[in-house]
Amino acid sequence: MHKDQMLTRRRALLAGATVLGAAGATGTARLLTADPPARPVRSVAAAAGPQAGVPPKPSAFRLRPMTGYSPPRGGPARTAVRGRPILRLSGRGTSMVLTFDDGPDPRYTPAILRTLREYDVRAVFFVCGEMAVDHKDLLREMADDGHVVGNHTWTHPLLTRLPRSRIRYEMERTCEVIADAYGEPPLWFRAPYGAWNRAAFQLGAELGMEPFAWTVDSFDWATPGTPTIVRRVEGNAAPGVIVLSHDAGGDRSQSVQALREYLPYLRDSGYHLTVPRRRST
Repeated sequence: MHKDQMLTRRRALLAGATVLGAAGATGTARLLTADPPARPVRSVAAAAGPQAGVPPKPSAFRLRPMTGYSPPRGGPARTAVRGRPILRLSGRGTSMVLTFDDGPDPRYTPAILRTLREYDVRAVFFVCGEMAVDHKDLLREMADDGHVVGNHTWTHPLLTRLPRSRIRYEMERTCEVIADAYGEPPLWFRAPYGAWNRAAFQLGAELGMEPFAWTVDSFDWATPGTPTIVRRVEGNAAPGVIVLSHDAGGDRSQSVQALREYLPYLRDSGYHLTVPRRRST
């Protein structure tokens, strides 16, 4: 099955895409001003992933919101072109962000949404267009629950291997699906495998999106076991951390169970799990 093959292809490009992701994600873009972390954050390198696929088929404990400015909707915002993605949030207090990539998948995304709802948490879902187009109901559920939906391209290709025209197509088509199903165009973009290039930054800005990476990779994509995922998230929890997890692209049952285990820990530890609000540019 195409969706389940994503995990196998992801492992195939582990070494190459990790290097590309690390190179493209050097430095930190600030959204807020920060208190120092309560404990050191052990950041990990960007995850690797599958090789660029064939041309896309026609369908194939919110606790406290972050302060900041959200630009008016109705079209792409005027966005500055960054030279690096946002890797972590800096701000007062103990805010963290949970993110989920590659979905939505009807086998796992609903369970993640139920858990987030149970703890009154908001998260960011970076969706792939080819998945979202067939599961618009899940994007509407995300909108109803107050989650943020970001753009993760249409087919999850390695952008550094694509011409500019194809990157634009991958972004634009996914923006259209999100705007239609979620009700608003996306303000955030995440490059597959964390592999960024100049075209991705420029085209994302043209479409009104900020580049959003991560601080901590849970490595759930490698299905290392629920206890390992939980240890990685809890062990790297700190103010400003952005956690990468997945709700599609393979068997995500471990990701679902891990969320149910580490979410109460993060809440009880005083972390404010929230979503980003962009300042004016």
